Amino acid sequence: MDVSLDKKRVLILSEGFGAGHTQAAHALSVTLEQRCSNIETRVLELGTFLHPTIAPWIFQAYKKTVTSQPKLYGKLYRSQYKKSLNRWTQLALHRIFYAQTAALIQQWSPQAIVCTHPFPSAVVSRLKRAGLTTPLCTVITDYDVHGTWVSGEVNKYLVSTEDVKNKLLGRGIPSAQVEITGIPVHPSFREAHDKSMIRQEFQLKALPTVLVMGGGWGLIGGDSLSSHLVEWRDRVQFLFCLGSNEKALHKLSMDPRYQHPNVKLLGFTKEIGKLMEVSDLLVTKPGGMTCSEGLAKAIPMLFYDPIPGQEEENLHYFTLQGFGEPIRSADTIKNWLSMLVDRYADVEARRASISRKQRSLPSTDCSMVIMSLLG
Repeated sequence: MDVSLDKKRVLILSEGFGAGHTQAAHALSVTLEQRCSNIETRVLELGTFLHPTIAPWIFQAYKKTVTSQPKLYGKLYRSQYKKSLNRWTQLALHRIFYAQTAALIQQWSPQAIVCTHPFPSAVVSRLKRAGLTTPLCTVITDYDVHGTWVSGEVNKYLVSTEDVKNKLLGRGIPSAQVEITGIPVHPSFREAHDKSMIRQEFQLKALPTVLVMGGGWGLIGGDSLSSHLVEWRDRVQFLFCLGSNEKALHKLSMDPRYQHPNVKLLGFTKEIGKLMEVSDLLVTKPGGMTCSEGLAKAIPMLFYDPIPGQEEENLHYFTLQGFGEPIRSADTIKNWLSMLVDRYADVEARRASISRKQRSLPSTDCSMVIMSLLG
């Protein structure tokens, strides 16, 4: 492993339970290296890096549980809400991760460790209890805080909102150890792009446009949500992002309802920021990262099928702030698409309002907080 001794090194650890944690990790990596040429970062999904054979099976089992038995997942989430990791989980992490993680840290010698998932945060916290002195910064990637995130060994928590900070204070974390930064998004989401160039790049029309996300988890194809949406395909342009779910992409591409010039079916892409730029409405599950990216682009959001637990809390926060609303019935879709077609100025006004509110939210720069730990 190459180590640049003349640079400050930041090790950023995530896990593959959903893409958001790792997206936040890469967003921090890019921002830190853009801000300071003397910083070198390394992003790792700890489980995948240390156990590349076992980890995909675990992540697939998690995804299957969340999608097929959401009520069970929600019950587990709430039953452990105020608790740290239980002894069995800590023992499992100890057996699977601790020795190898300690060796990894010793080999790369980072000046700071940042975690965007509670599991690596728990692993590093235990190493700190055993004598590791490297500063640990934990980034909570939702608009809520589950007990598994909480550890007294974390030097700095970076959180999304004042409410999340207050929940940490209520669990005994000193105020000085918590900074309200918002959830980190890739710098490209803060940039304005030329809409005509984006439309040309993706072969899109200058029509009211709806971006639909969540297909990577198989949550778009064949359900009533997408059916209600594509009824408007003669007047509204739809961009369905299906991620790496090739099965869903193939299924929709064979469906005559989606074989329309105003319907685009997209696989995995790193250009979500551009697609949000040319879209007027985002229809999505309320994942913390996607919501934060949508907020950075000031795009109104409609939410469907929240995972019981953290996504319900994300939905609650974004609805309360006026950044989006849940899809309660087909009428929610009808009202918004009617607005896009017949009252487009009202949509623009909503977007301007979101932009004003977004700029007024209290936040400290994530990268500056991390840089302050480097010494």
